[in-house]
Formats: sequence, structure tokens, C-alpha cells
Amino acid sequence: MATRQTQSLATLMRAPAIILLLIWMVVPLGMTLYFSFLNYNLLNPANTSWAGWFNYRYFYTDPAFFESIWNTLVLVLGVLLITVVGGIAIALLIDQPMFGQGMVRILVISPFFVMPPVAALVWKNMIMSPSYGVFADIAHFLGVAPVDWFAQYPLFSIIVIVAWQWLPFATLILLTSLQSLDGEQKEAAEMDGAGVVSRFIYLTLPHMARAITVVILIQTIFLLGVYAEILVTTNGGPGYSSTNLVFLIYRAARLNFDIGGGAAGGIIAVVLANIVAIFLMRAVGKNLD
Repeated sequence: MATRQTQSLATLMRAPAIILLLIWMVVPLGMTLYFSFLNYNLLNPANTSWAGWFNYRYFYTDPAFFESIWNTLVLVLGVLLITVVGGIAIALLIDQPMFGQGMVRILVISPFFVMPPVAALVWKNMIMSPSYGVFADIAHFLGVAPVDWFAQYPLFSIIVIVAWQWLPFATLILLTSLQSLDGEQKEAAEMDGAGVVSRFIYLTLPHMARAITVVILIQTIFLLGVYAEILVTTNGGPGYSSTNLVFLIYRAARLNFDIGGGAAGGIIAVVLANIVAIFLMRAVGKNLD
């Protein structure tokens, strides 16, 4: 049993790391909060003045604000739907004995290691381009007009790109959970006359519930900050049809040089992300009990 002196020594040894972590987190957040109350434009930094709550009111009353919130929700839910359903399907498929199973698994998870800007460029120029993309070649072969995906369906196109990147992650987590299912339970279910669908609904799916919850939690945290795919493909357009909250903040801070407005948007994004995280953590806690 650790003595009080040992506990004090352990606390003292942890202190530098904890202090460094707090500085790394608190200082940027504090500076962002400070700048959010300033009229601070990079084109005219000498005219900086105290703005109070103006930046927050301006950001909140911006017509694009609620549209960006809606686009963020659609993006997150769309990617989660594709990755969870697709991840379960692919995990069930590659869990079956097959020739070259190891190579197949490597190919399945490889998109996760492609950087987001590179993935976006590949999809934009090689797959979804209406002039020389793969989809355009298929449309010409079928005798129909190619679709300009990023002009006609910009948000859906971004969902597809992001889902393609995150599908390997979901597949890997769900496959690990699937392989931990006891084979004796499967055999017992088969002996009791349960069919493939019944075994999946009443045995496999409940067993994978925790893994599905973990996938949803981790992906949601990262999907709230999707940015590179939008910048490379649609630049938030046409109009604001593919602008999420993070890209709206980028437009304010980098394109309009409005540091105060961008900082206010950043604080709003942090608050909303923490609200989402609290609900998710409660859901995870109930599922993992």
C-alpha cells in the first residue's frame, strides 16, 4: 500500500506533464476567447478595438450560420450511416475464409492512410470529374450525360469522399469485435435452427453493439472538424451548400481577414462540440455498462 510520501512524490513527478498539458490547452483557448471580443482585422490591425458581444451576434445572425450547422449534421450523420452499415457488411465479408485474406484486409484498410487533401484531389480529378473521371467514363459507356457531382450534389460528394476515408477504420474496429464472438455460441444457434438472418440480428449485432458505439463516438469527434475535403473540392459552394461550421469559420478568419469573427465562431464551435461530446459520452456509458 502506497504511503503518503510515495503518493506525494508521484504527484510531484506528474506535475510538469500536467502543467504543460494545461498550458498547451488553456493558452490557445484563452487567446481565442480574448480575440473573439475584439474588432480585429488583419488588413487594418492598427484599428483594433473592443467589440464586446458584437462578433457573436454577427456570427449568430449570419444567414450562413444555421445552414452550416445543418450541413455539419448532414455530413456527420451521412458519413456515420455509410461507415457503420458498410463497415458491418465488409467485416462480415472479409471474416469469411477466402484466398489471399490477408492481402484483402490490407487493401480494405489502405484508404485510411491517405491524407484528406490527397483523397479529395483523387476523387475530384480522377473519379468524379464530369470531363475525364471514372464516373464520366461509365456514363458515356451507358449512353447518358455525365453528372457534375460537385456542382449538382456538392454535400453528397463530400460525404462520399469522407466516408471512403473512414470506412476502413470502422471496418477494422467492427472486424475485431466480430472475431471475438465465441464460435460455440454460433454453433448453438445453428443447432437450435436459427437462420443466417436470425443469427445476425439476435447474436452478431448485439455482440458488436459496443464496437459500433466506439466507432460512432470517435468518428463524430473527428467529423465535426472536416475541412480539407471541402477546401479542395467545392470551397464551400455553390453558395453555402457544402459549407460546414468549420469552413464557415475559415471563411471569416482567412478569406475575410476577420480574426475577431473567426475567433467567435471558433468558441461557438467548441461549445457545440462539447455539447455533442457530452451526449455521446452518456450514450457510450449506458451502452458499455
